[in-house]
Amino acid sequence: MKQSGKVYLVGSGPGDERLITVGAVEALRRADVVIYDNLINESLLGLYCSRECELLYVGKSGKEHTLEQDEINELIVAKARSHEVVVRLKGGDPFIFGRGGEEAMHLRSHGIDYEVICGISSAYAVPAYAGIPVTHRGYSSSVAFITGHEDPTKDKSDINWEKLATGVQTLVFLMGVKNIPLIMEQLTKHGRDRSTPVAVIQNGTYPAQKTVTGTVATIAEIVTREKIAPPSIVVVGEVVSLREELNWFETRPLFGRTIVVTRSRDQASVLVEKLRALGAGVMEMPAILIEGPEDPAALEDCIRGIGRYQWIIFTSANGVTHFFARLTALGLDARALAERRICAIGPATAAALESRGIRPDHMPAKFVSTEVVRELSELGEVAGKSFLLPRADIAPDTMREDLLALGASRVDDIAAYRTVAVEYGGANPLAEAGDIDLVTFTSSSTVRNFMRAVRETPHLKGIPCVAIGPVTAEAARREGCNVVAVADEYTIDGLVAAVLRHLAGDG
Repeated sequence: MKQSGKVYLVGSGPGDERLITVGAVEALRRADVVIYDNLINESLLGLYCSRECELLYVGKSGKEHTLEQDEINELIVAKARSHEVVVRLKGGDPFIFGRGGEEAMHLRSHGIDYEVICGISSAYAVPAYAGIPVTHRGYSSSVAFITGHEDPTKDKSDINWEKLATGVQTLVFLMGVKNIPLIMEQLTKHGRDRSTPVAVIQNGTYPAQKTVTGTVATIAEIVTREKIAPPSIVVVGEVVSLREELNWFETRPLFGRTIVVTRSRDQASVLVEKLRALGAGVMEMPAILIEGPEDPAALEDCIRGIGRYQWIIFTSANGVTHFFARLTALGLDARALAERRICAIGPATAAALESRGIRPDHMPAKFVSTEVVRELSELGEVAGKSFLLPRADIAPDTMREDLLALGASRVDDIAAYRTVAVEYGGANPLAEAGDIDLVTFTSSSTVRNFMRAVRETPHLKGIPCVAIGPVTAEAARREGCNVVAVADEYTIDGLVAAVLRHLAGDG
């Protein structure tokens, strides 16, 4: 009988969510227990761990230790004896100053099966995000990774400074910001030119990344003046001079900006990815959840009687998703709509239909309900026609009333899905947030629920917001929001363009 589970010693990468390996993701998805360190990006836990996974923080930061290393070793063993899959999650790579080797030896001594999943190390990834290649033809053909965390009160350093100072072209010190004066003193003492370029990179690969540069002679003073703090990486060598030409991460248009996304989490990914690609730090605070109707009977009745409608108007991708979910539940497919004419508001809605084999017959030039009614009327497709509107439970009656006023013979406005407010239990995720540049709103319901959640958070009042369209903007103004921009095109791309336009003019 198997006596224990398996332990995965996993590197999570330097911080940026995109720099986690496929192997690490697979391990996290299978994990029964994750024992994680201080320097990992905790959003990875929410992205990849199951709800049932036990999460145990054992971080060490400076002199603050949740558990000592011996205690961590014993914890890993104990969890492996009671669970199938245990992940020991570390920042960067577990075998580069991560004490992964010590943990592997401890597991081996206790007869516990383990596997090492390497991670992208901050030793080279963080310099790359600062525009500094650790090796470069004509500048450096050798690199050393050194701990910068030695105790300055020790009688003797474990580092052979005499050979290191001039024997390697690029030196990368991890966890060294507090010891910079000592490090630079040792390098100078053992022959490194005082004019050698040096960079110190704080919060590397994160949106809050900050880089300062100087020389061996000046960097300690610069670090103090600029208040650079851990976690930081120190790079010494001529390659630092390449930053002026190769700096890419910190020059993106939204770098240094913090933007709140209020869209439901299952729909926010496209907006989040676009903002992050432009350099923004994105804080997700979903204001709504999208769920099916509490009682789908009315929608199912309309689907069974689909022959009585000449037009079906889909106003959102959510409407498409939940309509087709009920269609499938009734044993039907897209062929049931063969004789119906289909209208889609917006490209996202049209794409959702096309993914299900339906090409819309009409899409209005402007993605609002009033434009749909106007254009269909001009085409002679309203008077005497019957309509099905599978929409949100809170959608306004305007479209139905306008269609009937123009002579539609029948308009069934049916709830295909519900928007449900996210409950934060009195403590919203932004309560402890620092400076926020913008809040984005993609619907009136996100406005109402977001404002309800943050109403008791004084520093969030008056924060500029950008709306996806005029209806959302008007809802935001009614809630007292400071609407600074409205998308010209009522799409995610239009919203991102409005964000860029506002922040470019603001800065």
